[in-house]
Amino acid sequence: MAKAPVLTPQAEDFPRWYQDLINKAELADNGPVRGTMVIRPYGYGLWERMQQEMDARIKDAGAQNAYFPLFIPQSYLTREAEHVEGFAPELAVVTHGGGKELEEPVVVRPTSETIINDYFSKWVQSYRDLPLLINQWANVVRWEMRPRVFLRTSEFLWQEGHTAHSTYEDARDYAARIHKDVYADFMVNVLGIDVVLGRKTPKERFAGAINTLTLEGMMGDGKALQMGTSHELGTNFAKAFNTQYLSKDGKQELVWQTSWGVSTRMVGGLIMSHGDDNGLRVPPRLASVQVVVMAIKGDEAVAKVRELGDRLKALGIRVQVDDRVDTPFGRRAVDWELKGVPVRVEIGPRDLEAGTAMLARRIPGGKEPVSIDALGDLLPAILEEDQAQLLRESRERRESRTSEVTTIEEAAEAATAGGWARIPWATLGAEGEAKLAEQAVSVRCLVAEDGSVPEADDAPGTVAIVARSY
Repeated sequence: MAKAPVLTPQAEDFPRWYQDLINKAELADNGPVRGTMVIRPYGYGLWERMQQEMDARIKDAGAQNAYFPLFIPQSYLTREAEHVEGFAPELAVVTHGGGKELEEPVVVRPTSETIINDYFSKWVQSYRDLPLLINQWANVVRWEMRPRVFLRTSEFLWQEGHTAHSTYEDARDYAARIHKDVYADFMVNVLGIDVVLGRKTPKERFAGAINTLTLEGMMGDGKALQMGTSHELGTNFAKAFNTQYLSKDGKQELVWQTSWGVSTRMVGGLIMSHGDDNGLRVPPRLASVQVVVMAIKGDEAVAKVRELGDRLKALGIRVQVDDRVDTPFGRRAVDWELKGVPVRVEIGPRDLEAGTAMLARRIPGGKEPVSIDALGDLLPAILEEDQAQLLRESRERRESRTSEVTTIEEAAEAATAGGWARIPWATLGAEGEAKLAEQAVSVRCLVAEDGSVPEADDAPGTVAIVARSY
């Protein structure tokens, strides 16, 4: 009788595979309140590494970290009409506290444009105070009707950047810098996901923005996932909160603003981009554990893996030693495979006699014996090879499953079949976008013919990327 697979095969039921993997790789659990999640240590380790990589890039772009309150007066959200309209269905509102009804209800932070603008209006007085570049790492609450762990939860973790500038051009350029130099650089070079950089249609823009830049990744089932966004807010919030500065010419001017964010949704994107029927595959540059050194059995093997672990750590490799010889080796190997650790180094009594270790590579698969003494030289190159393979697979999947089409019907057919479609925006337009939405297909972004980000929605040659999405 065939042994049942550890995970539901992707080809059989991709959503079930996703949930199985989250549970069996010990990434997260559902929280006690519908739509919430408990992120377990291994899953949180992935988020911590994402934070570290992102935080360094954000600071290189000149932004500083700060923190703003979780509770926002409800009246703040009503100051920018489009913003409150966009978020109204998702708001969690507190009406009682301390055993009595509040004089004014407070909203649990869905995003912080309003409260941060209230303080920007106090902090910005002169052109000398600009640009003001602020970022915060926080949790937010958006009441989710169809929750899915990491992808759509009522509470999630994220970073949100908010900036104020003296000119439209400065704000526009900074939003584009975050889009490309922070988000795209991280997603491509660390997550190993070949995202498409584009511009959202007016229908899909962030509520209150004049332009939204997006990064879209193709998941293993061909659907699109919005991995992050960077918004040009114009002067909409500056008008609502009277955020002005005294220019060099002695005139009171409104600031121009941006906001931008990525969230724990990226963990879901990581799973669905790189996971296979054996579990997660973690890009080596991201992995909190790049190499696990495993003792198969025996006291001498335990001593050796501990010594080897220390030696590899000294070389800058992120290593975990697994010396739990009282737990069956096969079970431990499957667990590490589920967790997607890029490399396993397995050492038992016979390996010690031969001076070798069994090297198991999670990303390309396969095992081979290697000299224990050679591991310090071999592993860095192996980890980089495997990083490159994941990015290559991500790019090849997107390119092979993207169709060039000329009609709305062809676009819908390609998306429904589990791929993406590229169609001229002049052919599709807002009317065609509405027709696609009736079939649960959306315009993920607009790109130029050469793949760059168009400067305007109606720029000549603009192409719409069409897909089903998460």
